[in-house]
Order: sequence, then C-alpha cells, then structure tokens
Amino acid sequence: MFLKGARCFSAKCPIEKNGGTPPGVHGSRSGFRQSAFAKQLREKQKTKRLYSLSETQFKNYFTKAKKEKGIVGEVLLRFLEMRLDNCVYRLGLVPSRLSARQMISHGYVLVNNKKVTIPSFMVGLGDQISLSEKALKMEKNKYALAKKEKPPSWLERKGFLGRVVSLPERDQMPIEINESLIVEYYSR
Repeated sequence: MFLKGARCFSAKCPIEKNGGTPPGVHGSRSGFRQSAFAKQLREKQKTKRLYSLSETQFKNYFTKAKKEKGIVGEVLLRFLEMRLDNCVYRLGLVPSRLSARQMISHGYVLVNNKKVTIPSFMVGLGDQISLSEKALKMEKNKYALAKKEKPPSWLERKGFLGRVVSLPERDQMPIEINESLIVEYYSR
C-alpha cells in the first residue's frame, strides 16, 4: 500500500524501473543541471506537500519562524512537526497524514480529552492526544495501531494514547528535508 508522499519502492514504479530516470519525453535529458532557485523551489514544494499545506499556510509558518529565537529552518520544521495532524500521524494512530487530517476534521481526535477539529492546531508540551471511542472501532485505525511502530523520541505512546514529552530537535525529526534551501528561497 503506497500513500501519497511516500516513496515508491515497487518494481512497477516508473522511476525505479528506468534506473532513476523520471518518466516523460524530457526525463532522460543528460547533463541537465538545476539552478539554485530550482533546487530551493523544489525543496519548498516538497516540504509543503509532505505536510499538506497551502502556500499561504506555509509562508505564514515561515514568517512566524523568522520572529522566533533560534535557527529559522529548525524552528520552521519544529512548527510543522508540532501540528496536530502530524503528531497524530507520528504517534502511529493513523496510517497517513491525510488520514490524520480527515480524522481530526471529523472530530475523532481528542487533545487533553477535548475534541479538536482543526488539523493545524499547535500541540503543546505535555498535551495528551487520543482517538475517540468511535475512531478506535474503525478498521484502518486498528491496523495502524497494531503495527506497533515506535514514535519519535519527543513523543510517547501507550496503546491509543499519545503524549508530547519534549519539543522536537532537528536530529529527532525523521524527515529528509534541507531546511536551509527553504530559508534561502524566502530570503531572496
């Protein structure tokens, strides 16, 4: 089962089948070098799509990160990781971020035993995240909970209850994003 945003590893994947060459007429262009702007834009778009954000939301997070103390790129990633939809996904309560967004907007996710219907809700230190009784009966959630994947070290999970133990540091974020390219893109 391949989800949007997840890398394709099957033998049928066009990129894997052709030895890393992208599909299409211009996919096999040799000697093609991307400009610095193209690399920055691609990294920003990749991050934006990974977290399922609109352009306005992403830019607002960047503006907010610039105002905070610390390294802008790391603060931006911390904001993105502390979103409720991402925390529900990272805890392994649901199979994908899009599924987490849907569960939240339908009212199946509780933060400190209160229903929250906003996927962009910023989770705080010590907050407890859980699924409602109705959500626990859903087949896809039973499957996700049965996988027993270990969440990142800044999150803690016991059964269907999760808790934010600490703020995520850059080395605790299991994502392949070059945040310096995003900062360079918005600094032009």
